[in-house]
Amino acid sequence: MPVVIKRIMFFVFLLLVWQGIVLLGVWPESMIPSPFSVVNELYLGFKDMTLVYDITASFRHLFIGLFLAILIGTGLGVLLAKVKTADETLGTMILALQSVPSIVWVPLAIIWFGFGETSIIFVVVIGGTFVMTMNIRTGVKNVSPIYLKAAKTMGSKGLDLFFKVVIPAAVPHAVTGVRLAWAFSWRALMAAELLSTGPGLGYTLSYASDFNNMSLVIGIIMIIGVIGSIVDQLVFHRIENKVLRRWGLEEAA
Repeated sequence: MPVVIKRIMFFVFLLLVWQGIVLLGVWPESMIPSPFSVVNELYLGFKDMTLVYDITASFRHLFIGLFLAILIGTGLGVLLAKVKTADETLGTMILALQSVPSIVWVPLAIIWFGFGETSIIFVVVIGGTFVMTMNIRTGVKNVSPIYLKAAKTMGSKGLDLFFKVVIPAAVPHAVTGVRLAWAFSWRALMAAELLSTGPGLGYTLSYASDFNNMSLVIGIIMIIGVIGSIVDQLVFHRIENKVLRRWGLEEAA
């Protein structure tokens, strides 16, 4: 049976279970609304363009923050890989900060930048930078010595060696870093928007929660999950697999 069919059947089953729980009245509908109520709320949100504006705003925050995270993370990763002192000092701090949940940075961002978009972008940058840094560091440090020796025997050194040998060899780790940076930044974005003044999916989720609109709350949670899954599977996962196959790190399908 094709994977797509299996997935469709699985989600149809979940919807039936969900509707069954609502019909049995296990919990009041103010806590667990029916699937039809959620679909209707999403329809109204897209009809009046509210959700369209929110999704657009969220992606704007994400693209700006992710771009900066990749840029900063790449620079820091190369620094840690090439400068031992930086790796032993700054590297230790970055490794510790990588384990700090993104939502922890939200109060600090609000104090520094207020409730505007700058705070959101700051949290997104923090969310993606550290994981990108560690992947670039690993990629640069783990370049096979055989490649380096072969290039040196042919007269390559300095920047020429770095750009023609080290960077290409580190590409698989860099691609994985970008994929993880996207995932971490997406989560950080939602955490930051929950406490923002909007616009954005996280802000509307918080707004709906304040007014006990559980249909919209669940609908937005579904949108966040669907967007995250689609972007990861259809974009980053495919790019990562192609790069791994191109570099001989994974068998071709």
